[in-house]
Amino acid sequence: MTDLIQLGKNAKEGARSLALLPTKQKNDLLVAMAQTIKKNQIAILDANQKDLAQAEENGISETMQDRLRLTPERIHTMADEIIKITQLDDPIGKVDSMWQNEDGLLIGKKRVPLGVIGIIYESRPNVTTDAASLAFKSGNAVILRGGKEAFFSNKILVELLQQALTDAGESPYAIQFVDDTSHETAEQLMKLTDYLDVLIPRGGASLIQRVKEQATVPIIETGTGNNHIYIDKDAQLAMAVDIIVNAKASRPSVCNAAETLLIHSEIAPFFLPAIERALVEQGVTLHADARALDHLDTATLADESDWDTEYLDYILAVKIVDSLDEAIEHINRHNTKHSEAIVTDSYTASQRFLNEVDAAAVYVNASTRFTDGSVFGFGAEIGISTQKLHARGPMGLNELTTTKYIIYGNGQIRE
Repeated sequence: MTDLIQLGKNAKEGARSLALLPTKQKNDLLVAMAQTIKKNQIAILDANQKDLAQAEENGISETMQDRLRLTPERIHTMADEIIKITQLDDPIGKVDSMWQNEDGLLIGKKRVPLGVIGIIYESRPNVTTDAASLAFKSGNAVILRGGKEAFFSNKILVELLQQALTDAGESPYAIQFVDDTSHETAEQLMKLTDYLDVLIPRGGASLIQRVKEQATVPIIETGTGNNHIYIDKDAQLAMAVDIIVNAKASRPSVCNAAETLLIHSEIAPFFLPAIERALVEQGVTLHADARALDHLDTATLADESDWDTEYLDYILAVKIVDSLDEAIEHINRHNTKHSEAIVTDSYTASQRFLNEVDAAAVYVNASTRFTDGSVFGFGAEIGISTQKLHARGPMGLNELTTTKYIIYGNGQIRE
């Protein structure tokens, strides 16, 4: 079993030195990390092939293998995302506000790192480089525990990031890897309260729930995306079809993909056949309620579990609703607070949807697939927070900081 206590001690040491690094030095080190990733593309692909071979042997679906698969293009994208982070403002040391109180004290609120971040995640190797580089730029040491599906890919990526630090004469302790994928080690990490300042789980519903139930370290909940597209009675048909096809079929294995289509009953008879044709062409299977089933040729009857399922596959649940109120009520009852969208030309309906739907990201006339730190301009992301405390939505650099109060006096004492 990995010695997590030692990793924790190392991380504390790494965090102390990292928090003091000037922005230029952090950026130079990130560039070195990106270059090291690009130079070692063949070794990364070889490691990834080991993971893919095991995935196929274990019967993992093709859509889930897609989450795991690395290509030369994806590796270059991972490196480029690291470079993008160097172009973002460094939040560390920024003073959000400053004021003078009635005692003459000058009081400021300053951005500082969280400290040591633990991340438990599943089968996407790009999370390794995204999380490590964001944590590094925001002055945080990170302990990464990936899933067994991507073990070889994650391991070599962390080794290369550490190599870049070592080659530059810096401590590799800022980025560390848990090389034991057992549940026992994961549970120990969840309770590493003496060393971790926060734990971020990133993965499927079962992982998130397990961390919520077992962790004693403070957590930021991320991830699961039971996302909805609601087609209002005033929607443009062609626009709605394009948005739904993109949200469901462009990459169904990711958390910002749509899982349920809600459609107003006034337009269902002529809209559903059109969207069915477009989705079937993409290989999507439909699970529809009884009313929608009357207008579809290939769908099967949905049951109650479909409304709560994050398929992460070419499957879409379909339901007819009679009003915007019913759509909002259904979404707020079944969603995971991730990403929700309405397609409508009605300003009133769009504003009600934005105001009343409870989710981290709410769209009008756009695909849910845009919920992404890079797309939002944050560089990469460490996850999509679906909770309401500390951070919500795509988590970039600022969300990996906290604040401290700095107070300047000139001899004041409290009477």
